[in-house]
Amino acid sequence: MTKKKEAPSHPITVEDHIELNKQNTQKKHSAVNDALKFPVGDQFEKDLTEILDSDCEANGETVVIALVDFDNFLHINNDFGREVGDKVLIATGLYIKEHLPKDACVYRIGGDEFGIIFKGETEREEIFLFLNDLKNGFDVKTPDGASQSLTIGMATAFVDASRCAELVRKADGALYRAKVSGRNRVAMAKEEKMIPKTSHYTGDQLQRLAKLSKREGIGEAILLREALDILLKKYDI
Repeated sequence: MTKKKEAPSHPITVEDHIELNKQNTQKKHSAVNDALKFPVGDQFEKDLTEILDSDCEANGETVVIALVDFDNFLHINNDFGREVGDKVLIATGLYIKEHLPKDACVYRIGGDEFGIIFKGETEREEIFLFLNDLKNGFDVKTPDGASQSLTIGMATAFVDASRCAELVRKADGALYRAKVSGRNRVAMAKEEKMIPKTSHYTGDQLQRLAKLSKREGIGEAILLREALDILLKKYDI
C-alpha cells in the first residue's frame, strides 16, 4: 500500500502561494507555452533585473516595460471552453510578437498576461504611441466573431523606478488604472502621492523594517510597497 504523502509541517507563506500559482498556471497552459515558445514566468523579472544592473542608463538607452492584459478573458474559457481559450491566447501572443520592434522582447507572465521589455534608443513617448497602435490593431476574435481588446500598463526605468520590483509595480499600477477606467487603453505610470506611515504598524515592526532597510540599502517605503504587492497578489486584487 502506498504511503500517503504528508502535508508540510510548516505554514504556507505568501511566497509559497505565489510560487504555487505560477506552477499551476504553467501546468494548466503548457499547450500555450509550447506553441508560443516565449520566455515564461519569472524569466521576465530575471531579464529585467539583469538589464537594470547593466550600463544601459549610462549609455543613454531607454528601458520601458509593458504589461499587456487580455480583457475579460475568463468568459472565453467559460463560454467556449479551455481549448478555445488556449487558441485565443496563442493568437494573441503571436500578434504581439509579430508587431514588436527589433529592440523589444515579449514574455508570457502567466494566465492571460504578457510582458514586454523595450531596450534601445526609442523614446518612451514613441513606445506609448506604439503600444496604443498595438492595442488598436488587435484583431483576435472569439468563435462567435466578437472583437476582443487589450489593456496595457507601462513604466520607464530610471524615470518611474530603478529597481525591478518597483518598476513592475509601477507598470502594474498603470495597468490597474487603465482597467478600472474602462479597459481597452494604454496607461503610463504616474507619480504617486505617498501617505505617511501611521499606527497601523507596531513599534517592533518599524524597528525591524528600519534594520532591513539599512541592511539592504533600500528605502522603507519601497520595502513596504513590495510587501503590500505580495499581499494583493495573494488575494488576486
